[in-house]
Parts: sequence; C-alpha cells; structure tokens
Amino acid sequence: MMPASSQKQARQITTPMADRPLGLYIHWPFCLAKCPYCDFNSHVASSVDIDQFGDALCDEMTHMAALLPEPKPLTSLFFGGGTPSLMPPDLVARLIEHAKRLFGFASSVEITAEANPTSVEADAMLAFRRSGVNRVSMGVQALDDTVLRFLGREHSASQALAALETVKSAFENMSVDLIYATPGQSASHWRSTLDTALGLGLSHLSLYQLTIEEGTVFFTRQRRGEIMTADDDHAAYLYELTQDITAMAGLPAYEVSNHAMLGAECAHNLIYWQGGDWLGIGPGAHGRFTIYDQKTAAFTRISSQTRRSPAGWRDAIAKCGHAIETKTKESAIDWASEMLMMGLRLHQGVNLATIESLCGGRHTWLDQANLDRAIGEGWLRYDAGAEQLSATAAGMVRLNSVLSLILR
Repeated sequence: MMPASSQKQARQITTPMADRPLGLYIHWPFCLAKCPYCDFNSHVASSVDIDQFGDALCDEMTHMAALLPEPKPLTSLFFGGGTPSLMPPDLVARLIEHAKRLFGFASSVEITAEANPTSVEADAMLAFRRSGVNRVSMGVQALDDTVLRFLGREHSASQALAALETVKSAFENMSVDLIYATPGQSASHWRSTLDTALGLGLSHLSLYQLTIEEGTVFFTRQRRGEIMTADDDHAAYLYELTQDITAMAGLPAYEVSNHAMLGAECAHNLIYWQGGDWLGIGPGAHGRFTIYDQKTAAFTRISSQTRRSPAGWRDAIAKCGHAIETKTKESAIDWASEMLMMGLRLHQGVNLATIESLCGGRHTWLDQANLDRAIGEGWLRYDAGAEQLSATAAGMVRLNSVLSLILR
C-alpha cells in the first residue's frame, strides 16, 4: 500500500521550473509521397516557397518564445515531419541560429533531424551536419524489399544500407526506425532484420509495431477485409523477442519502442515522455509548457496546436505573427493523466511525488484500489521509498489496459 501523502518529496521540489528541460519542435510538413500507414500531418508538394516558409517559421518561433514566463536555454531541437531532410541546409542553419538567438542552447544541446535513407537525402544530411544538426533519425522502416514495397517506401534495402553508411561517416549520434509485425512476418525474418540493424553499430533504435491508424490508406484497406498486421499473439511474441535481442546486444528498451546504449537516449523524446516543456512550430505542431504562479504557488500547464494546413498556417502567421489554433489550460487531472500515460512507457516509470507536486493530490487522478490490484497482478511495481511507479514486462504489453484501470 502506498502512503497517502508525499509531502516530504513535494517540499524538496522547490524550484522545479529551473530544472525542467525545454525543447523546440519544428514541423516540416512536406513529403515526396504519402506513406499508406502514416497519419502524421504531411503533404505532398511539388514546390515550396522556401524563403516565405522560412520567414513564417522564424516569426512563429519568435512568438512562441515570448509565451514563456522566463527565458531558458534549449536542451533539444527536433526537425520532424513530413520529410525534414528535404529542407535546404541553408534554411536549417537559419532556423538553428534563430533558435539560438531567442533561447540560447544548453551546453549539450541535441539537434535532431529526421531523414529518409535515399542517396540524395543522405548527402543532404552531410550538409545538415555543417548547419548544426548533431543527431539523425533515419526512417528505414524495413531492410527487405518486399516489406518496403508493402509499406509504400521510396527506397530499397540496399539503398538504405548505403545511405546509412554515408550518414554514419558524419554523425556519431544516429538512430534508425524499423517497423515490425507486418502481415506474414516470421520470427526468423524479424530476427534477421534486427541482426542486420544491430550490426551497423548504432547507439539507438526505434522499433515500432505496425498499427493501423484511422484516415490512412491502410485503414481503408483493413476495413475492406485485408489483413494488414500480424495477429495480436504473434505481435506480442515479436515484441518479447525484440526485448531479448536488443538487451543482449547492449541496446535495452528505455521506452516501449525505443532502445539505446546507456547515455544515447533521445533527449527530445524524453521531454515528451517525462511530461516536460516544449514549444511546437510549423503546420499542425503541438506544444506544452508550464507556468508557475509565485503568488498562488501553483503550476499551470498550457497546451497549444497550430493550424494543420500549410497554406492556412502561412496565411495566419502573415496576419497574426503566429498560427496557434488552440491554446488551452490543462486541468490538473488531465496533466497528471498525461504524465502517467507517457511516463509509464519508460522503463524507469514515473515519480508520483513529482506528479503530485505539480498537479495536486493523487487521490484526484489515481484509483488507489485498482493501482493496488495492478501491482498485485504483477503489471506494475512500486518503490515506496522513492515513490517510483513503473511497468513490469507483463505490464508493458498491456499498458493501455493498465492505464485505463488506474486512472480516474
């Protein structure tokens, strides 16, 4: 049974705002083609007015920076998409310099760009390195041409491996995305893919089970009766196999789908999973940041989202200096729920005293009886001394169900 109060831990968190990292997400929404499984805000465009789009991104970044109650250096900057590797390197350099002027950079700032593994984009990443990017996330997705065609990718397996070698020559910090649990994928096939990926000597892998999202081509095909993923039991077996193979290779899971050598965890994504603060600019970008009121000694969590349409986003910035479509204050319960939902994805879990210090008494957002049940069933573990709650291996595979059980 957990103690009802965490006042000792809460009192220790006297200046949590000073210690909270700050990230910046920049969304580049354009792609050469739309992948059939992708539900991100991406758009196929034959041409983009680079100067106009760059001006809009800088203007929105300036506006977002002014929303913060006090300046704070960025610990991470993430170019996501869409396909950010299609951006001109000069624009990347411009945005990095603008961010540095507005916020300043922490000494170990992580600057990530997503890229596809084609020869053209691999060469672009060499220029990105000179522009200030120090981490690359390569969307390989598969190392088998049949699976790549099924996923609608524009590259072949041999092209991907060649591109990875090119990018590795310039970046020590590189990650690869792979998708598994595709229809008919055997355990030996997935093991072979993992062995090849691990043989590249990378420090980080993002390994995602294929899920079918509403609004995608795959969703439509599934509704028509096509089998688009592995069945649940086989997918669960592949997940467990993934944990074993990566752990033995020195890249254990630090999050449900992410694996890294010690110290190579993605700093930007950790901000999301740990309920930290980030600003989001570009079409359809989300942001979350926290304000502390000295008078009331209370925290307020602000969430924002910009307009999704690139044209509408650009027009709104020309008119208002930003394209924020929604900006709301989250309730304490919503904030606590988000921290639990995201934090329990991490191997280390969440600190309940920290959540309580930010969001108030846990009795309002945590079902104690069902929490005790989840611990008793072996789905969650609880360190009473540290007030740390984490998911077990059995809990990770049914995390959504566990969360629905323990959240009020």
